Amino acid sequence: MRCPSCREVSQDKVVDSRTTEGGKVIRRRRECTACGRRFTTKERVEEELRLMVTKRDGTTVPYDREKIIHGVRHACYKLPVEDGAIERLVDDVEGDIFERHGREVSSVEIGEYLIRRLRDLNSVAYVRFMSVYRQYSDVAEFIEEVRNVKDLNAQKIPQQGALFDDA
Repeated sequence: MRCPSCREVSQDKVVDSRTTEGGKVIRRRRECTACGRRFTTKERVEEELRLMVTKRDGTTVPYDREKIIHGVRHACYKLPVEDGAIERLVDDVEGDIFERHGREVSSVEIGEYLIRRLRDLNSVAYVRFMSVYRQYSDVAEFIEEVRNVKDLNAQKIPQQGALFDDA
């Protein structure tokens, strides 16, 4: 392990170790013996390495959790969504993917899993993600999707403010 402060390699000791995220991850608190700084690492089973993603253009790439996290964070930019909520959302999506797919999954299916989870997390993040993911060719299609989200939110939480004012 490389110390993020002094950049020394293998000059650390584990101070604390515990499981998190329902036993899926081991969180280790480390202390660099060279500079004394403490830092945290996380260990996760490398299930994702065996999974390949088929993109829309037909190419296949290895599954990359960070791409999903980046996309969700981009959709949640400047919204009141905590990093922990994003991590849990991605964990749930990964659970769906690994449960239902063997060695290959399409990027479209990953997007669908994300859409279902994002809708419940934050409606604005959902609309942002949908605007990129669905590649709307017409503004009317996009407006229709926003209306659907607005109607869904009104049904779920009647006291919640409107996404857009009817004017």
